[in-house]
Amino acid sequence: MKDFFRIMRQYVAPYKAYLAGSLMLNLVSAILNVFSFLSLIPMLQLLFGIDKNDYSFIPWDADMSLKDILLNNLYYYTTELMARYGASQTLLFIGLFLIATTFLKTGSYFASAAVMVPLRQGIVRDIRNQVYRKIVSLPLSFFSDERKGDIIARMSGDVGEIENSITGSLEMLIKNPILILSYMSVLIYTSWQLTLFAILVMPLLIWAMSAIGRKLKSRSLAAQNKWSETMAQLEETLGGMRIIKAFTAEHKMVNRFETVTEDFRRKSVRVNLRQASAHPVSEFLGTVLIVLVMWYGGTLIFSESDIIDAPTFIFYMVILYSIIQPLKDFSKATYNIPKGMASIERVNKILYAPNPIKEPANPLTIDNLHEEIVFDNVHFSYGKGAEVLHGVTLSVKKGQTIAIVGQSGSGKSTLVDLLPRYHDVSEGAIRVDGHDIRTLSLSSLRALIGNVNQEAILFNDSFYNNITFGVEQATMEQVVEAAKIANAHDFIMESEQGYDTPVGDRGCRLSGGQRQRISIARAVLKNPDILILDEATSALDTESERLVQEALNRLMSTRTTIAIAHRLSTIRGADEILVLHEGRIVERGSHETLLALGGYYKRLHDMQQL
Repeated sequence: MKDFFRIMRQYVAPYKAYLAGSLMLNLVSAILNVFSFLSLIPMLQLLFGIDKNDYSFIPWDADMSLKDILLNNLYYYTTELMARYGASQTLLFIGLFLIATTFLKTGSYFASAAVMVPLRQGIVRDIRNQVYRKIVSLPLSFFSDERKGDIIARMSGDVGEIENSITGSLEMLIKNPILILSYMSVLIYTSWQLTLFAILVMPLLIWAMSAIGRKLKSRSLAAQNKWSETMAQLEETLGGMRIIKAFTAEHKMVNRFETVTEDFRRKSVRVNLRQASAHPVSEFLGTVLIVLVMWYGGTLIFSESDIIDAPTFIFYMVILYSIIQPLKDFSKATYNIPKGMASIERVNKILYAPNPIKEPANPLTIDNLHEEIVFDNVHFSYGKGAEVLHGVTLSVKKGQTIAIVGQSGSGKSTLVDLLPRYHDVSEGAIRVDGHDIRTLSLSSLRALIGNVNQEAILFNDSFYNNITFGVEQATMEQVVEAAKIANAHDFIMESEQGYDTPVGDRGCRLSGGQRQRISIARAVLKNPDILILDEATSALDTESERLVQEALNRLMSTRTTIAIAHRLSTIRGADEILVLHEGRIVERGSHETLLALGGYYKRLHDMQQL
């Protein structure tokens, strides 16, 4: 419960006004409930002739206990009503009084529940927003270790479980303690002897409910992990549908999915059975409590003890019965909370995931590249794994085009990913105009850089919104100009809605070359000083490559460019070509110089020529 209250303090703080309103309305509801029963019993005692005493009004400031004054005056007002209107009409008045107090009580209860709705939904919204902000801020290395389906499951299933179990229990935790304290105070005031007897029996109820909830958290955690696995399988299936059909692997994938869902079903059954047992157990134990107190109270009355009389005992039993439901609801909250805490534990794996890419305390800002980019003895490894880059040193002057070539796995993409700080160097430094990039603000550093990758990443939106992604207040003229530079304007205008045409999920309605030209238009509109090309044409056919290369040449002409290429023909005109082999620069120079060396570059060139 300590973790629960810590989380509540964190998320409930902005909604203190709602919380205070709910507390007040629940208190009013409890008082009205007690008062309606308290006033009803003496009235009925007189009405049906059980009590034939003659009552007179006692001033409210008389030297007597408030209980005796209240009961006496209720009896007095009832006798006055009976004398004036008769028993039948007095019964109608009593019924109307009970209706009025019940209306006020239920109205207060509804108002308290209505006040909690914005609080509950606000907390869930805040958790979702916080998780999303954290996801966006985490480095790329986090997503290489986590499955997308698992992250989606935490955002959907786990946050939904928090809404049902945690915030759903919040109302119970506010309302029921108020009702329990109010009713318990009345019970102690009415007969502390009977209440002491009831308290001695209650630990049995509390122990039974805690035993039910004790293992719910661990079992719920196991069930939610299986739900994540289910979502991961679904995400992989949707992403790999073409391969599944090409290899006629539908049956295999169905079997994998059904195995996971069966595991999820088994674990969910255990959780739900334990949860379902709580209500009948609490109902049974509540009845046992009522019967034991009724036996003890009846024994006192039959023995003509002066501890309690019959009318007071009736009132006592009504209030005791009223306290059973809040106790059951309170216990329900206590076994719902562990279930929700399992989901919070999974969500916290995202919220508290360490982010090694730190914004400097007093960041420098840089608006343009004025001189050069320097990689100074750069070493890098992923986590505690083997080193990927070993002492790479290079400089890129403003306006230069530097090409990086090498076999797959030689560290080319890793090297360029270090410049925008998708990862931080393990040793050495990267400097822009003499400033270590770790001293620059991330936003100003990344604003200098434009990326065109092998896989053109588009969003399920229009051409216009994909091109203007990340660029505020771009005009239509600027977008059209960027599309023309990228050789994209013609096919955009041929689509059904022009620039407002949706491109489909990840650009699925476009060819590879079209997707790549849209990503180039996006980079053109951003107008970055530094351009990173990561095998931008390697997945294209000859015609698409020609159009994309033309667009790239126009884009590169006025920018500092670092290009990774498999096709050596695309980087012949680079100012300098670096050959990377197993994380080290083994050769550097122009195209002709490297061919003359007869080393790694010539071997790659000859293989492509062949």
